[in-house]
Amino acid sequence: MDLAARLLRALTDPAPEDAEFRPSPHDLAQLSDEELGTLTPAAYSASGLPTSHLRIMVQDEYKGRRSRYTPDACRRLFDTLVTGLDTRKWADLTLGASALVRCTGPWPDVAVQARTLVTFLMDGERTDQAFALLAIAGLAGDDLVAAVAERLRRDDPGPIRLEEIDTLTRLTTAERLLATELAHSLSRTPIPDVWERLSEVGPYIEFARRALEVAAARARAIQTGEIPYRADGAFTTGEVGALGRAARLALHRDEPWLPSLFDTLLLDIAVAPTRAKTLPSQALLYEIARAAQDFPTPELVTAIRTVRRTARHAGVPKQLDKMLKKIDAALAERTDVALRLPGLGFGPDGTLRRPLGEHTAVVTVAGKAELAFEKDGTVLKGVPAAVRRDHKDEVKELRDLVKRVGAQIATLVRAVEGGYTVDATHPFGRWRDTLVNHPIAGPAVRRLIWEIEVAPGEWRSVLPEAGALPDAAGDAPVRLWHPLRSDPDTVRAWRDLLVDRRIRQPFKQAFREIYLLTPAEEETGTYSNRFAAHLVHYRRLFALFRARGWTSRLLGPWDGGDADEAARTLAAGEWRIRLSHVLADWEGEEPIAGTGRVRFARRVGGAWRDAPLADVPPLVFSEAMRDVDLFVGVTSIATDDMWEDGEAHAYWVREWYADPAESTRTRRDALERVLPRTKIADRCSTDGRYLTVRGRLRTYKIHLRSANVVMEPDDAFLCIIPERRKAAPGRVFLPFEEELLSLILSKAFLLAADDEITDESILLQIKRGA
Repeated sequence: MDLAARLLRALTDPAPEDAEFRPSPHDLAQLSDEELGTLTPAAYSASGLPTSHLRIMVQDEYKGRRSRYTPDACRRLFDTLVTGLDTRKWADLTLGASALVRCTGPWPDVAVQARTLVTFLMDGERTDQAFALLAIAGLAGDDLVAAVAERLRRDDPGPIRLEEIDTLTRLTTAERLLATELAHSLSRTPIPDVWERLSEVGPYIEFARRALEVAAARARAIQTGEIPYRADGAFTTGEVGALGRAARLALHRDEPWLPSLFDTLLLDIAVAPTRAKTLPSQALLYEIARAAQDFPTPELVTAIRTVRRTARHAGVPKQLDKMLKKIDAALAERTDVALRLPGLGFGPDGTLRRPLGEHTAVVTVAGKAELAFEKDGTVLKGVPAAVRRDHKDEVKELRDLVKRVGAQIATLVRAVEGGYTVDATHPFGRWRDTLVNHPIAGPAVRRLIWEIEVAPGEWRSVLPEAGALPDAAGDAPVRLWHPLRSDPDTVRAWRDLLVDRRIRQPFKQAFREIYLLTPAEEETGTYSNRFAAHLVHYRRLFALFRARGWTSRLLGPWDGGDADEAARTLAAGEWRIRLSHVLADWEGEEPIAGTGRVRFARRVGGAWRDAPLADVPPLVFSEAMRDVDLFVGVTSIATDDMWEDGEAHAYWVREWYADPAESTRTRRDALERVLPRTKIADRCSTDGRYLTVRGRLRTYKIHLRSANVVMEPDDAFLCIIPERRKAAPGRVFLPFEEELLSLILSKAFLLAADDEITDESILLQIKRGA
């Protein structure tokens, strides 16, 4: 009996053995959308059976993804919703509407059930599913739609909310069912093209613009005193929800009028018209920020950052900071708009100049945005006293501008790098004009290697910072170069050029690690043990999951908190990687986790299906495994000072002698290019996993994975606490920014001149065995 059949039996007519049947969430993820839709009516009605735990599991699964329903499954679901109404006193109309939207054939006739459900809920004053009530009422008749609308108007008198209800009544039944997908009470994943389909619903598009314009006008009237100010009272709860939906639709459509509206609306709702530290509508501010998480644009991100600096309420900046992290991550995935940066008044050379009395403020964008001051053409150190005294506001504004530009560049870089797994391409003309030659984006974009399709199937790589662009048609595809698509000689040539010309890339590209399928992984087939059995600092690991866009439950000493699978979707949602990990030790100061297998799954018919590793596109596989290597490399306890005993000590020793990981080999490659150009070149050599440094007192081996140091001849451990402000000598050029690489170089310079060390704690260790 297959999984779907056994679940259906357990939910409708359970056998004795079904009471102990506990499929994992991963098992349920293997169900197709149609199978899940077939199970949904049974799961909804299985309350009280010995297999109620399965009902909850199936419900969680269909809430988390897009089920599909046959017409018969839709009919059975509506019958189930009606059954037991007197006992439950409630029915999930949103689920019913969702089923019809996802129906695989003609809708069944459920007019009688629809009228029964809506009338029952209306009589019981249960109007919390407003969108679904209107949509399901439409299945029974226009008279019921009118009655529901009249009742809903009494719940929230906000004019914007009232207009949304009126707009919904003018839609067709199919359009109202589609709109139900947007309701905030909907906890299920919307269908993939819901916003595309709503973008064709003229009445709702018109409502969205009117609603946002009315909101902006009201907020402005509060600021001018035409409307009395009341803290967080500018909009009703229903209006905030309606405006959130309007904002999402306008953001999805990327309406040209939206940026200027948000610039004024957000400022007007974030600051009180008085000196109070309250604000006109904290609720709407956060709702628009949540809309930005769904459909971010560079302009809205800039507007939110401006509000974050302006708001007087102490809690607002902290909350917006949390939301901005999610917004930035989402913008990086929305590559069609993420690469669109405003010029902000910068000239073609990436410079903005502003006169301040006898001085001139100059903001430049090179590797990063920087603010300097000039007088008579001479660059000054620091802020001149006259500027500090007479132009405080202008200086604050310019410093804020530097931060904003820095954030925009960081978001752009993240978006460009995120395009790897979707194999993003850009038309040559647009790429050249809006990226390469952009005053803010240009410096970062020009330091990356790109490929241009100059003829069908013929890609030419180019580094704009180092040479002219080739002639190409305006619509010729341009993509980011990746070492996986190049031969080793080409990769070495690009690495040499970067070091020779001292070009530091905004992220690892020429020195990027690549991960190819190994014979062991070909043998295991559907999973990889490449990064299994590592002991890692769990809190650091969990923080990295969040930073890199992975999802994972927090582990801890509670029921079910001993293990989890962290996951990340890649390639525009087509692939998913999972890393299993367990809680190994919760008793110490820092909890320790153990890493397990890596698996890949492909989305097939809406469900995740485990895939053989050989089927994963090489670029997706490489980028995903690069993340896992990062997790292990940064959080492994092998990067700590030596562990003295137990399992942790055995692991520490094992990792010290382990074969170099891909990230270690890349780090070694960079060192072999950088060190010959330094004054300690004759004292250093690389050997597999170590950088050997010959000091005047002793010889040292610096581990290239952990930066830990041992001394020859007895491999005694040398503890060096790094100075965080001075990771590596400033004169040493590094082709990419990496804290561990800088730390290794810093230790190499220190130990090469070990006879000049003045730190007694280090000297005592060196002399003890010399």
